[in-house]
Amino acid sequence: MADVLVDLDPAGVATVTLNREKRKNGITKSLVDEALEIFSRLAQDGACRVVVLTGAGSAFCAGMDLSAPIEPDEFTFMRRVGELCRAVYEFPTPVVAKVRGAAMGFGANLALCADLVVADDTAVFGEVFADRGLTVDGGGTWLVPRRVGLGKAKEMLLLAAKTPARDALEMGLINRCVAPDELDTAVAEWAGRLADGPRRALGSIKQNLNASSERSFQDALASEALAQVLAFGSKEAREGVKSFFEKRAPDFRSC
Repeated sequence: MADVLVDLDPAGVATVTLNREKRKNGITKSLVDEALEIFSRLAQDGACRVVVLTGAGSAFCAGMDLSAPIEPDEFTFMRRVGELCRAVYEFPTPVVAKVRGAAMGFGANLALCADLVVADDTAVFGEVFADRGLTVDGGGTWLVPRRVGLGKAKEMLLLAAKTPARDALEMGLINRCVAPDELDTAVAEWAGRLADGPRRALGSIKQNLNASSERSFQDALASEALAQVLAFGSKEAREGVKSFFEKRAPDFRSC
């Protein structure tokens, strides 16, 4: 059975599911390789308008599967892990992480690579590396301080914090926390709204937001200006303006 499943529905929502339920979707070489191939393929598929990243069963991802061999060697494996994080973070359309249960170590940081993180009350985000005698991976030293601030990030990473979803929401680590029976609906609502949105414009907004922490205000203005010039001439913009004057919802899919 495949370690990663993908389903692209007619609305353009691609659901990517880590599929090692018996190991709480722990990371192995084969899982990373399969996930990278799927994200690469979806990035080239114009029918894909949004990705939902989730885990099979009762956990999102318990981190690295410490019972599995690290192949072909530690450095190559960690570089591939980094490539997966970049594939999620830099994906050309929005990515929503749907998290239930354990999101530990790399699993926590993989969720944070997504643009939006929606969790249910059972979710726990664990930056547990230090408790294992390990340093942080999955981009955690970059992602966490940008969501919660440097001081709180140091507290979480140095003390190997396990943060319940409600607390994660309060500190800004995640975007939304819902009851377990509401998780699927909540994610479907956001994914549907994003899928109905202007694909090119959303991709441009995401790209500029991702670059914002490394840019000066002047550079951000220049990048926005160029992106907006390109947007002005697009079918999406023409549909958006037309629908405004016609007092109706825009149909960006027609573009």
